[in-house]
Amino acid sequence: MPEKPTFRLFDPRDAENVAAIVAKTMRTSNAVDYSSDYIEADLARLTAAYFLEKAQATHFYVMELADQIIGTGAIGPYWDVAGEASLFSIFILPEYQHQGFGLLLIDTLEQDDYFKQAHRIEIPASITGRPFYEAMGYQIKGNQSEPDAEQLYRLEKFHTPET
Repeated sequence: MPEKPTFRLFDPRDAENVAAIVAKTMRTSNAVDYSSDYIEADLARLTAAYFLEKAQATHFYVMELADQIIGTGAIGPYWDVAGEASLFSIFILPEYQHQGFGLLLIDTLEQDDYFKQAHRIEIPASITGRPFYEAMGYQIKGNQSEPDAEQLYRLEKFHTPET
């Protein structure tokens, strides 16, 4: 890995940049597993306004390297279920993938209070991202053998909450 990235909480001024990072990542990395129609339909909702709203309901992080945002990730409540959390919006720019940055991002999210207080953490994973999350200890929820109606896998990890 080149230099070590830094992490900080999302700032509203990051919204346009985050939306652009997500779009580039999906159009590049997820194009292997999803049609361009699917990706563009998803990106139509993953706008700057969407990320501004997501940041209000989660602990939304950005990963920076040399003052450039190269990745994003959020953790927040799993619906309103006490003791459960969910990961959201995990993206690393394609040119920084497979270099250990994703591991650092997940580690950062797993140090967050939402994770520490949860006994179960779920992630809606893309077909593309599923092997990465499984390598991080997340397992398919239930008996899901194919992507669901949203073309995602639901993975989960169990954790002993800190008191």
